[in-house]
Amino acid sequence: MKIAVVTESFLPQVNGVTNSVLRVLETLRDHGHEALVIAPEGGDVPREYAGHRVKTINSLQVQNVLPVGMPMGLPSRKLLHILDGFAPDVLHIASPFALGAYTSRIAKRLKVPTLSVYQTDIAGFAKHYGMNLAHGALRKMVGKIHAQTDRTLAPSTSACRELSEQGVENVHLWRRGVNTELFNPSAYESSLRKIWDPTGKKLIVGYIGRLANEKRIYDLRFLAQDPTIQVVITGEGPARAKLEKEMPDAIFLGFKSGNELARIYASLDIFVHPGPNETFCQAVQEALASGTPCIVPTTGGPCDLVTHGITGYVINTHRSDELEAAIIHFKLRNDRAKMREDARSSVEMRTWKYVNDQLLNHYQELLQANQINLKGSVA
Repeated sequence: MKIAVVTESFLPQVNGVTNSVLRVLETLRDHGHEALVIAPEGGDVPREYAGHRVKTINSLQVQNVLPVGMPMGLPSRKLLHILDGFAPDVLHIASPFALGAYTSRIAKRLKVPTLSVYQTDIAGFAKHYGMNLAHGALRKMVGKIHAQTDRTLAPSTSACRELSEQGVENVHLWRRGVNTELFNPSAYESSLRKIWDPTGKKLIVGYIGRLANEKRIYDLRFLAQDPTIQVVITGEGPARAKLEKEMPDAIFLGFKSGNELARIYASLDIFVHPGPNETFCQAVQEALASGTPCIVPTTGGPCDLVTHGITGYVINTHRSDELEAAIIHFKLRNDRAKMREDARSSVEMRTWKYVNDQLLNHYQELLQANQINLKGSVA
């Protein structure tokens, strides 16, 4: 198959959309398929990845509504020429917004089936930043974009429900994979814990991810003030300086990746992700794969990943009393080793190979349906 991947985000931007696209490209390479990536220009975008060509189009730097620093691709006839020249069998649109909307219209003109992947809650971000009027308009806009594609994949039951409420048909649940070899309980490192807590008596509570206001990391400030708890925060972002000032007792490690990141995950006692607008949250899945129980909010995709009381806690994380109660309950448990085992087993089979084999089946079904439609129109 020839798959054109049009993405709103790509390297050197590192985020959930980019990481998911990279794993898809690797799978297409491993199965002998050809792909072409089309992404907004910005920074040092590579010319190829996993043996697949990468083409860029003009972009505009967008603040506030999109994650800060994220370029937005600008629709242009260049996109039509690129796609027409490549002649894809299926068009994969990753986290569509302005670029994705234009792409779906081009696909209809070229009679190419489209698969869109819902991954970024842009409307939720807008609401968080106080743009309530934009919130409703953006939600309708995103729904309309996905409704124009032949099939939409969403990462959680809440995301599927949200899209269906916006009138999007043919929505399928497609979760993300996780590198279970890298993120593994065996990465636990006692020496790392001694650095964080020389006394060896504190509960190590961690957050890993982008440091931005919409992640609500500030909700952890009550835990950071507790002398029996050591909060460890890993990641970079625009809110870091403010968080360091407001949470002076927390440890900020900055951006980490690879084996170093895996050791951090596995060495935590419990992981907390308070962000309410996550469509999935790969960080939670990586924590679980590392054998680390998680505390997540009742909204968004993370609540699909955690079984309350078994692999962690699903609570209103913005309420300090509920967060404190969950931590106290966790401290008093005598089955925390069992929780770690259950956390690991809950995602152990969800490898990238497993989920991307599902994606290849979606491609095949769209291609077959399109071939039948084309034959019918000719007849």
